[in-house]
Amino acid sequence: MADKENRRITDVGTLKALGHPLRMKLYRALLVAGAATASQLGEQVDEAPSLVSYHLRRLADHGLIEEAEPRSGDGRERWWQPASDGVSIRGADFRDAPEKETAHLAFTRLYVDQRTELYRRYLDERAAWPAEWNDAVVDAEGNLRLTAAELASLRNELLAVIRKYDEKGRADEAAGATEGRENVAVHLYGFPFRV
Repeated sequence: MADKENRRITDVGTLKALGHPLRMKLYRALLVAGAATASQLGEQVDEAPSLVSYHLRRLADHGLIEEAEPRSGDGRERWWQPASDGVSIRGADFRDAPEKETAHLAFTRLYVDQRTELYRRYLDERAAWPAEWNDAVVDAEGNLRLTAAELASLRNELLAVIRKYDEKGRADEAAGATEGRENVAVHLYGFPFRV
């Protein structure tokens, strides 16, 4: 997959297509793998290739994934890849109608649930990771007193740092520096609350 910007999703149909639990897992798996077949993805999510193929076609119908160049000599295999580097979904794009806001909320809850599941899986498997990885893991919480503008500024700065490390890691890997490199999830939440 060539470098492509994140795709901003602004329509409910695409949001609902991605907001299916299995489709979200498949999309995330494709982002990590770069490209895969329905059979390969089926093994990762423990589902039949025929069911995975159906859901991959739904993601493709909404332009979220696309067919990729075959990676093997088997002409029967259909390879898929993300159509962009990821997606961007903003609540502001779905606030103009109650049904759109409800769809966005359902999507966001599923996304948080799957992120939590990913972190819990790491916790369950932590003993299998080398000490250097466990020592590098961050699990932190801050309770700040900010204005909305300050929170927006903090968000932008943190996202810039994440982009910097992502770009460096991809460039280093493309240059052959693959030793010791793993997939790393970084989840950020910054939201107001009252006690």
